[in-house]
Amino acid sequence: MTHIVEEAGTIARAFVEARRAGHALPDYPGTMPATLRDAYVVQDAALTLAGGQVAGWKVGKIAPPVEGEERLTGPIFADQVVGGGDAPAMPVFADGFAAAEAEFLLRLAATPDPAKTAYTNAEARALVDAVHVGIEVASSPFPGINTHGPAVTVADFGNNNGLVVGAAAEGWQEADIDAWTVTLSINGKAVGRATTATMLDGPFGAVRFLLEHAARRGLALAAGQWVSTGAVTGVHPVKPGDRVIATFDDRWTVECSITAR
Repeated sequence: MTHIVEEAGTIARAFVEARRAGHALPDYPGTMPATLRDAYVVQDAALTLAGGQVAGWKVGKIAPPVEGEERLTGPIFADQVVGGGDAPAMPVFADGFAAAEAEFLLRLAATPDPAKTAYTNAEARALVDAVHVGIEVASSPFPGINTHGPAVTVADFGNNNGLVVGAAAEGWQEADIDAWTVTLSINGKAVGRATTATMLDGPFGAVRFLLEHAARRGLALAAGQWVSTGAVTGVHPVKPGDRVIATFDDRWTVECSITAR
């Protein structure tokens, strides 16, 4: 492990305080983590400083893979999870980074065995009791968070700043959700359209990754937590005043407005 460990507390404190105050960090507050391992040290320090209830975890794709990892993760705090009715207003850091992502949200049915470090996708699926449509709001005080590699993203809570939980995707148990087309629109204009067939091994693979990652890292997952399984149509920049609508399989929609933090 590199010298970043010595700076982890300082970096974490800068991000946590900026998030609490709602102000930007134009420059990175220290040495950028060079490895994912270093980045999770910073994230762990920030989790301790932030406190608060973790209601779930976001999982994102790393492309191309780094250090043998194809995905990353970050916490989703309970006070930033909202229902999808009435297009809730979701705050972002106007002078930082802000984006919206259409995602399938999978809910854990039970607390996984903390000693189990390897899962099949079928085992991961068996630990899911609900699939909802949703929007992840990605936002960070640091405007360059997505331009310096996945370790920098990981260090600031994986760039998560909120989750809009939409309708339950009824029938998911028998369906191939990888075949469901997802569209994301901003201010009435479609900016992305895709399926989860393009996302590694799909939403249940994202749950598998989180289960294995959490066991290795000593994270306590719990029944009822959400797994935001990855941006189906891409990471789409947004700004205050924008209206975001995600449509899933032409059957379910979820929307939100974007406001300044």
